Amino acid sequence: MKQIEKLEELQNRINTGNPVLVYFSGENCSVCKVLKPKIEEEVKKAFPKFELFEVKTDFDKEVTAHFMIFSIPATLIFFDKKEFKRYGRNMSVPLFIEEIKRPYDLMCE
Repeated sequence: MKQIEKLEELQNRINTGNPVLVYFSGENCSVCKVLKPKIEEEVKKAFPKFELFEVKTDFDKEVTAHFMIFSIPATLIFFDKKEFKRYGRNMSVPLFIEEIKRPYDLMCE
C-alpha cells in the first residue's frame, strides 16, 4: 500500500475513476497491523485493478478528518469516484472480498 500524506493527492487518485481502497491505521493499533497484510494480499490477488493507499491517522489528521474516520482500522472503497462501502474495526476479510466482487466485476471487467 502506498502511504498518503496529502488530502489533495488522495482526492486526485480517487477522481481518476479507478477502483481505490483507502486503509486508515494507527501506529499503536495492533488490529491495524494484523489486518493490513491480509487485506492487501487478498485484494491484490482478487482485484488487480485496485489502487491501494494507507493513511496513518496519527500523522495525517487532515485526511482523517475529511473522511470522518472516528475509529481505526477503517477501510474505504471507492468505485467511479464515489465512496461505495466503508468497513470499520472488526471485519471479515472473506466477507469483504465477497461484497466487493460484484461491483468490481461490473465496473472493471
